[in-house]
Amino acid sequence: MAEVLHDLAEPHPMQRLLQGDVGSGKTIIAAIACLAAADAGRQAAVMAPTELLSEQHYRKFSEWLAPLGVNVAWLHGGLSAKQKRAAQEAIAAGEVAIAVGTHALFQRGVTFARLGLAVVDEQHRFGVQQRLSLRRKGEARAGTAPLVPHQLMMSATPIPRTLSMSYYADLDVSVIDELPPGRRPVATRLVAGTRRGEVLERIRAACADGQQAYWVCPVIEESKEGELQTALETYAALTRELPQLRVGLVHGRLPTAEKAAAMEAFAAGRLQLLVATTVIEVGVDVPNASLIVIEHAERFGLAQLHQLRGRVGRSHHRAYAYLLVPDRRTLTEDARKRLEA
Repeated sequence: MAEVLHDLAEPHPMQRLLQGDVGSGKTIIAAIACLAAADAGRQAAVMAPTELLSEQHYRKFSEWLAPLGVNVAWLHGGLSAKQKRAAQEAIAAGEVAIAVGTHALFQRGVTFARLGLAVVDEQHRFGVQQRLSLRRKGEARAGTAPLVPHQLMMSATPIPRTLSMSYYADLDVSVIDELPPGRRPVATRLVAGTRRGEVLERIRAACADGQQAYWVCPVIEESKEGELQTALETYAALTRELPQLRVGLVHGRLPTAEKAAAMEAFAAGRLQLLVATTVIEVGVDVPNASLIVIEHAERFGLAQLHQLRGRVGRSHHRAYAYLLVPDRRTLTEDARKRLEA
């Protein structure tokens, strides 16, 4: 926090990467940076790669900052034309101190009155051009002298220091290398499909104990991939196999309102088990969820597995991640190394 606030007080623009594991508190640092911008009479933009994550940020920032009189707006693809116009006008007029959104933030038609800080979450999910487009929004309206906004990028994907130096030559790197008090590391287990019954038993027991669980699948419905467990099939199967649990389903093709309703029901504890695709990969924060099963784990990349596992272990409960594979013997060398890592 001290590094970021020190940079914001400098006469030249900050270029900082904030790296910290999932759930380590990067969002709080971002909120404090946005508050500093608002205090200085500037606007801040917070960009996230998915609607789900941008909504999460919008809710968090509103909850924390609205009581302080800071006006927060949410800009995303799901808005009606009328809502979008109203949000854009408020941002252009400077009535909004913090604009949270997806790629919608750097589209044509969005102008900031005085953008002073651009925050890019999960920065590896955006292209260089996209990050620059957001930064240029600050230069557009600054009159005679171009104003280059400060930039704070955030990522939970670990990058060794030597690599980050060469990869991000123009960036200072801040690392949060600890978890909040009371958190314990997630125990990760590689499980063969033949032991699915044991995994179901663990879910049953955890939910009976008042906890919640995720079950992640790689595709929505039967595809050319053939044998891949699909989210729709898995949802149907788990509803049958665990009749005593309230099971929900969320995936990328669901209408925004349905997706939001399912996520809200899970966050509120009305659903005990959530079957999902990788839409929950980033930004979903349900502290009561202590178990995650990743089906066909061999199909996911290392960063994805790391992010998915970060959905649990956000409270004092002991958390478990089960990487489910059809058969250990059929794994490719690459997949085996990735899962072992």
